[in-house]
Amino acid sequence: MELYISNTGQEPIYAQITRQIKDKILSGELKEGDALPSIRLLAKELRISVITTKRAYEDLEAAGFIVTMPGKGSFVAPQNPALHREESLKQVESHLQEAVDAARRGGITLAEVSETLQLLWEG
Repeated sequence: MELYISNTGQEPIYAQITRQIKDKILSGELKEGDALPSIRLLAKELRISVITTKRAYEDLEAAGFIVTMPGKGSFVAPQNPALHREESLKQVESHLQEAVDAARRGGITLAEVSETLQLLWEG
């Protein structure tokens, strides 16, 4: 599994791992039952602390994205459609907030933003 870690950003490393694995699950790249690398293996591959990868896996498990079976490893959990929708909605809200902020900085009106969104939605 390919994950990219940045030491220059403000996002903590464990949060980068959590976000990227969530994205892979939500996009369908990782499917129900798929095994994740062990905490130790992922830490070694990314050259980070085992504690950091453990924190990411704990967060993913608490959010219902993965299940961990002692002695067997961590696997993608069966996906709850409501959870999937909620995570997607959070991502959309975040991207829309960025778009609204950019529009305000550029002096673009709500009507122009709405029209652009409508055009993008219709393809």
